[in-house]
Amino acid sequence: MGSLEYIGKIIKQENIDTVDENKIPNTFVINVPDPYKNYYGRFTEVEKPNSIIFVTKTPNSFEKILRVTNGINEKYGLNLDGAKCEVTIGSRKLNGVRVKGINRYPEIAQIQQYYKDEGYDFAKSEKFHNVDALIRINRFFNIEKLAEGIFKSNIEDDVYYITVPRYMKWEEFRTITFEIKNNVSDKNYDIAKGVVYLNGGVKEFLRISKPKSTLELLKQIQQKYIDKLE
Repeated sequence: MGSLEYIGKIIKQENIDTVDENKIPNTFVINVPDPYKNYYGRFTEVEKPNSIIFVTKTPNSFEKILRVTNGINEKYGLNLDGAKCEVTIGSRKLNGVRVKGINRYPEIAQIQQYYKDEGYDFAKSEKFHNVDALIRINRFFNIEKLAEGIFKSNIEDDVYYITVPRYMKWEEFRTITFEIKNNVSDKNYDIAKGVVYLNGGVKEFLRISKPKSTLELLKQIQQKYIDKLE
């Protein structure tokens, strides 16, 4: 059916860790673990970073991050995906650049240096492990329609999107998601809340990450949200 491209936002809750090695000294770098690390670990012995956040002293615009990331990719022959990011830990809000496409943890410091060379000012180092955080990411979506209101990502493996009828506040989303996960045939999937910006408004959707998901499961999950929200 062809590719569709949108700009939007993903909101997800994750347990995060700091990167304490393989970074520019005295800088604040966060690792967002892969929810399917054990699944993919069966197929490779090399651990690959899933999502890395370079915490900055001040916010940076989505446009600037895209422009700088594209420039780095062209200059160094990389395939990085950079996005504007906000991390909330309790009452704290951290600003950063979320980077995907780093192949090995030892490469983090060099990638970080490329952004520093472009004027990014990183926050001072902190250290923690398995801390609960709410992460908001502004990003592009390149998707393909599978069925009515159901899409798959063209740039990320095992990532799908389903539209839902209306906006949910975070607590409502958490409550409904908990109820639905206990009433579907397969509850082994990761889910996040999102929105895309369209001409004349916005569209609410959910991002589902699941290796080898079936269309039937996606339809089942979508219908259960529709039943709750309409």
